[in-house]
Amino acid sequence: MGQTGTGKSRLSIDLAIRFSGEIINCDKIQVYEGLDIITNKVSHEEQSGIPHHLLGVINPNEEFTSSDFRRVAMHAIESILARKRLPIIVGGSNSFIEALVDDDELEFRSNYDCCFIWVDVSLPLLHSFVSKRVDQMVNFGLVTEVREFFEPSGDYTRGIRRAIGVPEMHRYLQLESSVDEETREKLLEVAIDQIKINTCTLTMRQLQKIYRLRSLPGWNIHRVDASQVFLLLDGRDVDDAWDKIVVAPSTLRVAKFLYGTDDDQDQTADIVVPTTDSFLKNAIMGMVVAATQ
Repeated sequence: MGQTGTGKSRLSIDLAIRFSGEIINCDKIQVYEGLDIITNKVSHEEQSGIPHHLLGVINPNEEFTSSDFRRVAMHAIESILARKRLPIIVGGSNSFIEALVDDDELEFRSNYDCCFIWVDVSLPLLHSFVSKRVDQMVNFGLVTEVREFFEPSGDYTRGIRRAIGVPEMHRYLQLESSVDEETREKLLEVAIDQIKINTCTLTMRQLQKIYRLRSLPGWNIHRVDASQVFLLLDGRDVDDAWDKIVVAPSTLRVAKFLYGTDDDQDQTADIVVPTTDSFLKNAIMGMVVAATQ
């Protein structure tokens, strides 16, 4: 779990490598095909050979509700367990993860245990990071990518066009061919600034939802503070800091969940998930971390 930009996708891959896992995406925008830059989908290279489910597979014009997610995610969980691997659920859409875990029929909780990990970053650091990330997206081709999806009368309440970065670009794309260069540059600047503002606002909404979930019975959410890593983002030691500050405590937490080990024992190396059917039936790790939507 966590707000957008905190590194939950990276952590999920780190843990999947250590625990023979497969990843189920629960980001309500990343489930759609397309707009890989603006939705910040993890690239094929970054996936490191870990199977990812529900990532970029839904028609971008269709609605995909929390009920749809619960249905498809349950199928993915059962499929992963049948392969004797560990399902890891990751994404910033807390409404999706809540719909899955606390469904009306209690199907999930009656069959599976959960370990919730929340990657947190202080808001000033996170807001600075996501603002810089928007600039990077622009450099990587955000404008061209959104232009391909642009429709003058497009509906920004459905499908992938709800993604932050799409509606904000509407006025620029609508007028870019009919205004002078100076006006065009100002329109783009306004659009980019609005994307940054809306992304920062999203992180605060996501944080409020995590606090709410954390107050509910059965939501024992373990917080991992990654703020120190973000202070080092421009330095050479960032990967070492990530491993020590985020990956190591998360690995210990999952090891305790799976094997009942003590937190102070060194369980970070060569951890392999048991393959007994009884273990696999009850071992589900739900990761609720902040992502863009």
